[in-house]
Amino acid sequence: MFVKMDYSTDAQQSYEQLANQLDVLLTGEKNMYANLSNASALVNQFFDRINWAGFYMMDEQQLVLGPFQGLPACIRIPLGKGVCGTAAQNKESIIVADVNAFPGHIACDAASQSEIVIPLLKEGLVLGVLDIDSPELNRFNEEDRIGLERFVEVLVKHL
Repeated sequence: MFVKMDYSTDAQQSYEQLANQLDVLLTGEKNMYANLSNASALVNQFFDRINWAGFYMMDEQQLVLGPFQGLPACIRIPLGKGVCGTAAQNKESIIVADVNAFPGHIACDAASQSEIVIPLLKEGLVLGVLDIDSPELNRFNEEDRIGLERFVEVLVKHL
């Protein structure tokens, strides 16, 4: 059984279980798409109150839609554009409490109100980003950022 975020316990402990579960799930598999697909499914199972979880991967200096869970999404995002393009360009995680207040936000799903984006970095290069959206304002916090950065660190070992 896959771990679900347990709000009655320490968030760091829940995220560590999630990262460990991802590591076990991906061990021995080398196909990037299979690993990204399982990672997006695992994130989707872990979180409540989200409406999209998935990846945008680098392709010819832009982000291209990768495996995800949710409604159909924007296919291409230029570096520096929107939350995903900004996170990729700056090589930094971004938490957006209100996407409507983010300059240049790209609205793929009108229901999305907040977002967290974590870049996938390997040897200083951006492979892509993990993007998670919520229909609630201010859904994500620093504990989520720290936990998801650990999750992505484990994922990148398998890409």
